[in-house]
Amino acid sequence: MKMKSLKATLVLCTIAGLVSCGVNMPKETQSSFETMTVKKSDIELPYKFSARMKGQNDVTITPQVSGQLMKICVTEGQQVRKGQVLFIIDSRNAQLELEAAKANLQAAQAQENSAKLEYESNKNLFEKKIVSSYMLNNSENTYKQAQAAVAQAKAAVNRAKVNLGFCTITAPVSGITGEVPVRTGDQVSPMSELTMLSGNTTMYAEFSVTEAIIEALVQSGMKADEVDKYIASLPEATFVMKNGTEYPHKGRVVSLTGVVNASTGSLTAKVSFPNPDGHLYSGIQGTVVMSFAEKDMIVVPQFAVVRLQDRAQVYKVKADSTATAVEVTTEDTGNGKDFIITSGLNEGDKIVTVGANNVTEGQRVLFPEEVKNEE
Repeated sequence: MKMKSLKATLVLCTIAGLVSCGVNMPKETQSSFETMTVKKSDIELPYKFSARMKGQNDVTITPQVSGQLMKICVTEGQQVRKGQVLFIIDSRNAQLELEAAKANLQAAQAQENSAKLEYESNKNLFEKKIVSSYMLNNSENTYKQAQAAVAQAKAAVNRAKVNLGFCTITAPVSGITGEVPVRTGDQVSPMSELTMLSGNTTMYAEFSVTEAIIEALVQSGMKADEVDKYIASLPEATFVMKNGTEYPHKGRVVSLTGVVNASTGSLTAKVSFPNPDGHLYSGIQGTVVMSFAEKDMIVVPQFAVVRLQDRAQVYKVKADSTATAVEVTTEDTGNGKDFIITSGLNEGDKIVTVGANNVTEGQRVLFPEEVKNEE
């Protein structure tokens, strides 16, 4: 008995000594959770469309005449201005054709002068009743044929001048050159593609409008003559390149085709982007992002939603401070932080946010001091 009393006394002394030395004894603690009261709010949702960039004036450069390519005056990817020389084709044959056409014009003009003199002479003689009306009419017809021949010769000269001008190919618009698949000395013809010139002062991002948006327009009762007004009311658009870089200039929707593509069931829209620095090129692919305001939406943090295979649920806090799982349907807000709850919750419901993944059915998640603080 004395030994047991001694042991008990030592244990009590040890505990007292630990307490007096400031050592905290472990205490039982409750797991803590954070909750929120569900409210409706307005939110801007980003809609994303896969798009391909195209120049305002994408022009395929082809020669109008056949001949040997004598000089290439530009390089691939070069910025050029309207009227700048791009290619030069051998012009010797065109020059010879022009000289021949001028010579034929001179001959035709000489014939015209001779026919005119004869007609005027016969006209005077007819008035003096020296020649018959037959000779007068015949000379008049000859004069008219000579006038027509002169007109044809002038047209041939003009055509030869145009063909000579076609030997020097200039830029029809300001822009940037694409690939140049030909080389100096190549034989080219109107079937040859010399390069693609993209008018890049303004660029268009083309994308398909989904069938859901088309149905929304139809259900809204929008008339054909109201489309332009609707387009003008659309928000500004942002272009995000494939590497995630956001183009610094905003764009506006400028057109929406009125015919649905039979194979895709979609409409094609164009967003116009200014390109003052020439950083956008035809063929660039990326994403057009447009934000639309949605009113009275229930928005919760993504970490409040627990995923179970193909289902999503949140833990709703009941009146007795315990949690119960509620299945919900969600939509992504696109901001990487929140979900929109489209069904399963009502305004005023209280749900678990931080710690939702650790909650079990019926577990108490609010304690008296937390309830007091929230009140």
